[in-house]
Amino acid sequence: MEKGQKVAGGDRLGKTIVFAKNQAHATFIEERFNENYPHLKGAFARVITFSTEYAQSLIDDFSMADKEPHIALSVDMLDTGIDVPEVVNLVFFKLVRSKTKFWQMVGRGTRLRPDLFGPGQHKKFFFIFDYCQNLEFFQQNPEATDGAGSMSLSRGLFTKRVELIVELDRLNGSEPESKLRLDIVELLQTEVAAMNLENFIVRPKRRFVVRYAQPANWQTIGLEQQSELLNEVAGLPTTIVDTGLEAKQFDLLMLRLQLTLLRAEPAFTEWRRRVEAIAGLLAEQDSIPMVRAQTPLILSLLSEEFWLDVTTPILENVRKQIRALIKFIEKVKRNIVYTDFEDELGEGTEIELPGFNTPADDYENFRVKAQQFLKEHENLPAVVKVRTNQPLTAEDLEELERILLREGIGTLQNVTQAKEASQGLGLFIRSLVGLDRAAAKAEFDKFIEGKRPSPNQLRFIDWIINYLTENGFMEASRLYESPFTDFNSRGVEGMFQPDQVTELVGIIENIRTRAAA
Repeated sequence: MEKGQKVAGGDRLGKTIVFAKNQAHATFIEERFNENYPHLKGAFARVITFSTEYAQSLIDDFSMADKEPHIALSVDMLDTGIDVPEVVNLVFFKLVRSKTKFWQMVGRGTRLRPDLFGPGQHKKFFFIFDYCQNLEFFQQNPEATDGAGSMSLSRGLFTKRVELIVELDRLNGSEPESKLRLDIVELLQTEVAAMNLENFIVRPKRRFVVRYAQPANWQTIGLEQQSELLNEVAGLPTTIVDTGLEAKQFDLLMLRLQLTLLRAEPAFTEWRRRVEAIAGLLAEQDSIPMVRAQTPLILSLLSEEFWLDVTTPILENVRKQIRALIKFIEKVKRNIVYTDFEDELGEGTEIELPGFNTPADDYENFRVKAQQFLKEHENLPAVVKVRTNQPLTAEDLEELERILLREGIGTLQNVTQAKEASQGLGLFIRSLVGLDRAAAKAEFDKFIEGKRPSPNQLRFIDWIINYLTENGFMEASRLYESPFTDFNSRGVEGMFQPDQVTELVGIIENIRTRAAA
């Protein structure tokens, strides 16, 4: 607002795009802007993402020189494909490591605009405000790639498991460690055996896949076998797919912990600290039955005694028991970093929280109870509609609300909070019961019909269906995040033509709208 290029005789900031990291980041920026410029609140700076209601209308307004908003807070939506010649300021407020993506973002400011600053005063340059050292990165790394070479999570897991086998062989350890080796070998051999030899990615590596699909070839892993597994087999697509992202990330953490233990590396302390942090967060979720069942193990991870004589088989047991619980850790408690401006603390004041000791007033407890009840009553007409992607009516939503209140699942305050947090009761219910896979697949079968999608495109669509089945709905911006960027660094835009991207986004939005009512 102070240093940016001005228009309207220097009285108003020119059109500006702020590239934010994610939806929460963009919302936070908007809140801080409104706090600092209350006279411009609500119109001058607006979040424009795939989650924004009437996003296209806002883009149309942003594209008009004298119309608000003048600052667009974007998450991927305005990075490419938008042509607004009036843009004279770009704010990079996220890391960008794809050279293609970086120059596409810079391109938002390169459009010429005659008479922008007055008659005969044309747009000749634009400003970039870079808060994340992207300019330094690309200045010093002219050969930077688009990210295709980064190791996927699945490949990382395969690689670490091979390394763990090698370390176990080197130490020739106890019977439990021998059993651990057998389990890892069985897991990897099964994964290799499930690789489709006709897949165009697998076919060039066929002889390696055929070799390690046989259990006998895992008896001894020497340097040659290790090289073949890591360089030729790891990362190849397999029909065995684990869609639990949080669980797989925890698997990788535990593998690193096991390896540093066997190698007696100092990094063991750091990986241990991360496991303890996860255990601490899980301990706070003991209202969830699955978590409560593992409370003794979770609490033991927080004790010094557990770590005194810990072994890799013990850590493997922890991995198996805990991995399915990671998804219950509250997302809001994962690291969100804010700038550390100093606050002034006032005097302490006693505040009485109404209903603090009443379980029904606890929102998380309400979610768990509601989910359990709805899973047990999936045949309720309104719940069937939610799960099978049928449009909801106002009467359906009223009936769902009456049921939750009548059965004592929660209070009116809980229901109101659920509506606000999920942008409607229908979406809240959908997030609890998920979306029927057949219903989700039927929507995308219409998209595939008449086309000849590649195997990777089919896998991409299958990942969308998996996500919808588990979560009930998705924001279109997810198509530009992991795991979808594992297929292509540009996400959906790197996999499909622009008109197909629009069609896919339309399907996803339609699925969401039917639950939103």
